Amino acid sequence: MKKQVGLIGKGRRDSNEKGQISESAIITRFLQHGYVVLMPYGGSQRYDLLIEDVDGQFWRIQCKSGWIENGAIYFDTANHNVTGTKRDWRHYRGQCEYCADLGRVYLVPVDQVGRTRAHLRIEPTKNNQEKNVRWAKDYEL
Repeated sequence: MKKQVGLIGKGRRDSNEKGQISESAIITRFLQHGYVVLMPYGGSQRYDLLIEDVDGQFWRIQCKSGWIENGAIYFDTANHNVTGTKRDWRHYRGQCEYCADLGRVYLVPVDQVGRTRAHLRIEPTKNNQEKNVRWAKDYEL
């Protein structure tokens, strides 16, 4: 068997690597749109990035990875730390999702979605309902 040489990935990605890929894709998309992107020092902040808009206002952004299921992109809008029997939810204020399957970035105001998990539709619902449907195309960055 011939040994492969060159750059070879390990084949599987852990959740930390998926997060890094999502964060990189989101940063790239903001830069392509002309935003200034700042990253806080350390990993203990409740946000991953700060962006500055044209008015000089700063916005905190939490980067998340989305996945496709049943015609929608699903993503978590909070994470939790479990200490003993207590579950402490940490909710985000500004959120960006990267869906690797589509190669797209979505900027979703957290106040428009659920408190722990949300979704954006990429296909019509089975009953073709339109009311209260959040379409992914409306949030694409």
